[in-house]
Amino acid sequence: MLNIIYWPISALLWFWREVLSFVMDENSGFTWILAIVLMTWTLKALLVKPTINQMRSSRKMQEIQPKIQAVRDRYKNDRTKAAEEMQRIYKEENFRPMAGCLPLIAQMPMFIGLFHVVRSFDRTGERTGNMSVEANRETANYIFKPEDVQSFLDARVGGVPLSATLRGNTKLLENVDTTQVAMIIIPLVLVIAVLTHVNARMMQSRQQARKAAGKVSQPTGENAQMMQQQMEMMNKMMLWFMPIMVISGAFIWSIGLLFYMFANTVWTTVQSRVVYAIMDREEEAEEQAKIEAKRTTAPKPGARKADKRSKKQRKQG
Repeated sequence: MLNIIYWPISALLWFWREVLSFVMDENSGFTWILAIVLMTWTLKALLVKPTINQMRSSRKMQEIQPKIQAVRDRYKNDRTKAAEEMQRIYKEENFRPMAGCLPLIAQMPMFIGLFHVVRSFDRTGERTGNMSVEANRETANYIFKPEDVQSFLDARVGGVPLSATLRGNTKLLENVDTTQVAMIIIPLVLVIAVLTHVNARMMQSRQQARKAAGKVSQPTGENAQMMQQQMEMMNKMMLWFMPIMVISGAFIWSIGLLFYMFANTVWTTVQSRVVYAIMDREEEAEEQAKIEAKRTTAPKPGARKADKRSKKQRKQG
């Protein structure tokens, strides 16, 4: 079943390596790294529109949250009625809850697929096949032929193979200098962790600015305090838990996979800034449209109000 993921991921990586081989040494570590980066950005580019929809969905959810909470408080003992009313609100507000899930769901197969494909270049470990070094070099890796596998295994960055990890628990990595591996992996992990933290802080700073401007309604009702605490907890997790997870995984991730994570995080940082700018302009345009609508429907200064009474009523008055 997972072959549905592994084959396309390996094909896309193969494609970029083939393209780069026209202008670069196809067997160099830099070529393989750049192929991983371009593959990552290709996949991220395919998710740009769903990601923008997800961000718009999050903004819309913040706007309708007071209505949702009011329904929950009103029908707290009738889940069926509460669900019906929430569906009615979603329809009126043209809000699709699932629109915010696609980018998150799609990124997991990408990560799992590349993790497996990169790891499968080295199948000499106990968990990856326990092959001999010779057999591993003669075994294809999905779309990659044995000669491509050999190219990947022989490629070096900073003097160490792309399949190297801090654990180094495969036959191919027995003689690799762990210090050299650490000198590449540790800085990469730290940069990824810092960028992950920066992305979360950028998102939260924007939310706080929108709250201060009155563009985000505060939760109300019986569960308002609990909701506020949950939001604060989630924000802290995004700020600190995710970077800590990145750092704690430094021992299991190979250099090749870390460059995927690095490329993914860099793209996310740039994309967030661009998309937030677009959304801010959209929001400003919406506000101007509302102001203009109020201005055009308001009575002109000095205009007499229309007397809607009948002629008989006016005479009696």
